[in-house]
Parts: sequence; C-alpha cells; structure tokens
Amino acid sequence: GANLTVYYAHEQLQRRQFRGPDFFLVRDVSHTPRNSWVVWEEGGRYPDLIIELLSDSTAAVDRTDKKSLYQNIFRTPEYFWFSPITGEFAGFRRIDQQYEAIAVDKRGWRWSTQLGLYLGVQDGWLRYFESSGTRVLGPEETALRERDLAVLERQRAEQAEQRSHEERQRAERLAQRLRDLGIDLDRE
Repeated sequence: GANLTVYYAHEQLQRRQFRGPDFFLVRDVSHTPRNSWVVWEEGGRYPDLIIELLSDSTAAVDRTDKKSLYQNIFRTPEYFWFSPITGEFAGFRRIDQQYEAIAVDKRGWRWSTQLGLYLGVQDGWLRYFESSGTRVLGPEETALRERDLAVLERQRAEQAEQRSHEERQRAERLAQRLRDLGIDLDRE
C-alpha cells in the first residue's frame, strides 16, 4: 500500500490516532483494493515492510516515534527511510525484538529479505534492484518501455513489409528482362 492509513487498535477510531506510512508491504494477502489497512479486519496482519520518505516536517517522528511503533507494536520485520532532499537512507531489520541497522553493500544498497530485492539510491531516487544489479522499473517506466517496444516492433514490421515489396518489384523487373530476352520462365 502507498499512503494508506494503518489502523491497529479500535481506540484509534475514537481518538483518531493512526499511522499512514508512505509505503508498506503485507505479503501473501489478496490484492483487493483498500482505502485503509485495518489490522483486526486483516487477521491481525501488520506490514512486513515499511518505507518512509523523510521531509523536514516528518523526519524526527519517522526516526523516533514511528521507528519505535513499527518495532514494538507493529513488529514490522523491516523498516527503511529515505530523504529525497538530503539523500539520507537507512534500513533496519527486526532481530530479537529490536531493530538492527541493515549494512550497505559496496554500492551503498541494502538487502530487503521481505522484498527479495536491494533498495538503493540512484540519481537521487530510492530504487529497487535485483540481486544481479538490474534496476526494477516502476509502473510508469514499464508503461513507457512497453510503448517504446510496441513502436519498435511496428517499425520492424513496416521495414520487413517494405523489404518484401522491394524484393517483389525486383523479381518482377528481372522476370520482365528475361522475357524481353526471349526466356520463358513459365516453361519447364
């Protein structure tokens, strides 16, 4: 979910206390669209991974209160944050009921066991990477790539049709020359 409210206690509805992570993942659930994630309606399931995008107004809470909430109440196995402004990028994995920092590899990426992907910063953006190092495209990039591939395929088909047309014309010219020389191609 992205920018969905997570309701994790009935009292929240009365006190209007809730959390809305920038991005969260709950594995192995139906892909039914939701307006919010209501833990008690989802079999007690909390997010398996949360990503917060830091801003001047949220950074302090994301680093402290939310980190504590996700660690102790949600028991979310992995928590990441990223600041698009400063490039600050951190990740934590819950081990023995405590968050421990996820080490970066030589590229500065952190492995997410929940996603089965690396998270890393590229060109100022938080991105997902396969273990091979290939960047996972976002939905817009995937749509653009598919459009570009369709255009390329259409161009290839047009070029093949043009070549076929040129070959037919060439064959017709050659056949006409042979007929002009008195050679009958239809005779065996």
